[in-house]
Amino acid sequence: MSVPERPALLILGGTAEAVRLANRLVAEWGSRYEIVTSLAGRTRAPVRPRGTLRVGGFGGAVALQQYLADHKVCAIFDATHPFAARISDNARRAASIAGVPRIVLVRPHWEPFPDDDWQKFPNLVALVDALPAMARRVFLTIGRTELAAFSECRDMWFLVRMIDCPDGAVPLTNCTVITGRGPFAADDERRLLEEHKIDALVCKDSGGEATRAKLDAARALGLPVMMVERPAVPDGPVAGDLGAALSWLRDRVT
Repeated sequence: MSVPERPALLILGGTAEAVRLANRLVAEWGSRYEIVTSLAGRTRAPVRPRGTLRVGGFGGAVALQQYLADHKVCAIFDATHPFAARISDNARRAASIAGVPRIVLVRPHWEPFPDDDWQKFPNLVALVDALPAMARRVFLTIGRTELAAFSECRDMWFLVRMIDCPDGAVPLTNCTVITGRGPFAADDERRLLEEHKIDALVCKDSGGEATRAKLDAARALGLPVMMVERPAVPDGPVAGDLGAALSWLRDRVT
């Protein structure tokens, strides 16, 4: 393996925040560091940030630790999705062993308005157990990797939204699949719910503005929202916004 010409700053990406972070880092630090964004490769046409793009998993914490050494990584920004618990934990472990500074860029939680009808669940299993008493026509927006949790809900119909079309059949008896990438408009989301006669929204507490509109639409129509709570953030420094993440970097590499 050739030795990198410059040390690197590694962004674990897959979110809009990661793209904005990469663009800022390239603008401010690109002459000094190689800015590398790593994506898991779950979407076919991801938004491409400035800098170097790497696609695919690392193969666990030990392999990530080796990558940090081989590429002279000076800092890690974990800007993955709030539910990407495995890669976040691998990053925590690898950074600790390698002695590489690491910070997690965390989106704020979604917060309900007074008229919202939200129920929160610690995991999908608990949500699925409660779902039959709540709805028959469900707007399901949890991504494509965990749809099998709803496979036994045979008396329900699901409107499933994903970023990409599934590679094969989805594991649901009665459903329609649509695709779309946020940001979405509240009026469009309301029309979607009305057109399909949705009586409950199922989602994760992903946070951010790109998909907040579905919650606004559910409120406007008086629909219940069943929401999976986030996993805990791994131990270590946390930034609530881009400015805090950049300040953290300045304090460590200048």
